[in-house]
Amino acid sequence: MIKPNEYMHPEDAKALRELESIPGFPTLVKKVLALGLEKLQYGINMASAIRLSPTQLPEIYNRLPPICEKLGIKEPEFYLSMDPYPNAWTFGDTKIFVTVTSGLLQLLNDEEIDAVIAHECGHIACRHVLYHSLAHYILSGADNLGVLGLLSIPIQLAILYWERKSELSCDRAGSLVTSPEVVASTMARLSGGPIEITEKIDLEEWARQADQYDAIRNDGIWNKTLQIYAIAQQNHPFAAVRVREILKWGKSEQYQRLMGINPTGTARHCPNCGNAVDPAWKFCHFCGNKLF
Repeated sequence: MIKPNEYMHPEDAKALRELESIPGFPTLVKKVLALGLEKLQYGINMASAIRLSPTQLPEIYNRLPPICEKLGIKEPEFYLSMDPYPNAWTFGDTKIFVTVTSGLLQLLNDEEIDAVIAHECGHIACRHVLYHSLAHYILSGADNLGVLGLLSIPIQLAILYWERKSELSCDRAGSLVTSPEVVASTMARLSGGPIEITEKIDLEEWARQADQYDAIRNDGIWNKTLQIYAIAQQNHPFAAVRVREILKWGKSEQYQRLMGINPTGTARHCPNCGNAVDPAWKFCHFCGNKLF
């Protein structure tokens, strides 16, 4: 089991601390919870999507348990929604569920589907789900009772800013279950289309587009203001930025250690359970077996 504090992106942790320190934020959370938003969305999902299980489309459901085990979380409820748009989301607080769309399953290969499921489970492991549900409420335009209208726009923007940073942590969760390259190829499918079109994308060249984007964003106060405005209402970072971040992390000592890769570039595995282990471990952290 890998703990979330071992892979959480530092910008995620920093943005969350800043969000929770904003005056009025606790009031916002309590007011939204009091509206029964969680039960509303849970009921809609239960009535409209197909709940997956060992007996209901097990070939899809069976992807979930080993991912939850590796990330150290309790299994959420798992749903399939008939929607040609490729998407996945996690929602809830006391009743957490993950939903994937038919369009997502049709677009991605097996490893990429696992990366998406692991990404969603990363939100659960990192305790993002409550605030993500709050952000969903903001973006849905469902504030008919005027709760958010009582609060300032900066609070809403701060929630969305943190939500964008939280995606970087969950890309890391996806790469721990698959690899940084698989997470990046998933971004390629979601940004450029099916594998027949995007299979030969040079991921490193794509990642360098994020550097060019930074140059545009940092070219004077006005250009920076425009770029901030362009993304302020979005809940995900731009794709090229995510690809650059995950490929960079894949080369880091932190990622190598978590995956049990030694300096020669080869992974060590526990002879008992088969999980990758850190070369410094004397006992397997997964099964307790004495190593080598």
